[in-house]
Amino acid sequence: MTLDPMETVEQVKERAETNDQQSRNRLNSLVAVTVAILATFSGICDVKNGNIVQGMQQAQADKIDHWSYYQARNIREEVARSTIAQLQLQAATNPSQSANYAKVIKTYEEIANKQNKEKDKLKAQAEADQKTYEDLNIHDDQFDLSGAAISIAISLLALTALTNKKWLYWVSLFPTGFGLVMGIAGLFGLGIHPNALSKLLSQTPTTPDQVVHVAQLDRSSLR
Repeated sequence: MTLDPMETVEQVKERAETNDQQSRNRLNSLVAVTVAILATFSGICDVKNGNIVQGMQQAQADKIDHWSYYQARNIREEVARSTIAQLQLQAATNPSQSANYAKVIKTYEEIANKQNKEKDKLKAQAEADQKTYEDLNIHDDQFDLSGAAISIAISLLALTALTNKKWLYWVSLFPTGFGLVMGIAGLFGLGIHPNALSKLLSQTPTTPDQVVHVAQLDRSSLR
């Protein structure tokens, strides 16, 4: 700042305070605009993520249903094959009725083969449901990471507004950038997914009580 010899000390001080206030106002305006953009972007991501969570729940429910039907078909097939084995033994001990047994055995073979085909279809559907769930879960992780990063960025921006420290604003741009990248990846279905970070955040810590409970279950299963 260039000093004018004609200015008094009070005028110099007043001009310095004015310049400082203007600098603070510019920083606060920049912070406000950034927070508004992040809040808007986060709201859009929340709407999209809500739809993804609903899709995950539906895929999970469909998978459970298909595996349940698969087990039912499997039981029916096993019953039919067991019946066939019994009829074959009875036919061997009663040759005079072999023709009648053959007709009944053929009927149960058709039932068993039909259940086997239907079972394979249900298995394929259940595996497809699992694939759908995993694909949607990737985008759910992206939105989760985006929301966490944007929350950190907004906290840093709040500190910036309170302290008027410019360096805090520049630090906040790192989580801001990461949150925007993850959110855009989720919105447009991009394959960006930090697996290591997602696994780290999704791990559930094991408490001593849980360890004791597992040990008790193991001992009871050996009895």
